[in-house]
Amino acid sequence: MSRISLEQANILISVAFAKAKELGLKPLTIAVLDAGGHAIALQRQDGASNHRPQIAIGKANGALALGVSSRQVEELAIKRPSFVAALGPIVPQGIIPAPGGVILVGADGAPIGAVGVTGDTSDNDEACALAGAAAAGLKPQ
Repeated sequence: MSRISLEQANILISVAFAKAKELGLKPLTIAVLDAGGHAIALQRQDGASNHRPQIAIGKANGALALGVSSRQVEELAIKRPSFVAALGPIVPQGIIPAPGGVILVGADGAPIGAVGVTGDTSDNDEACALAGAAAAGLKPQ
């Protein structure tokens, strides 16, 4: 597999929303990006706050930009805050250093895109991203 299809992106989002409902989470926003950081799909649940799309994209895009999950970007931001802060102006879609952004890889292990989830705690966002990815047959890095 060398790309994420729209069908897979929609399955991912649907299952992630179902997981959020099961867990009783706050309204989520989910972005699925291709390997170049371009949106494949983005959905915002009713009641999600107004800048959640940018945060979801920033989690996924930041993961792609640095080649690690946004959980690891958060760890990097703690160790090297000036470096992560300096990336803001040069990464057009942003970098959000908080869990919920997961790189998705193809059979060869190369990135084919990423998912970003926001709206509840970062750990819950990440759990929903992983549940959706698994249901869509997409492997996290």
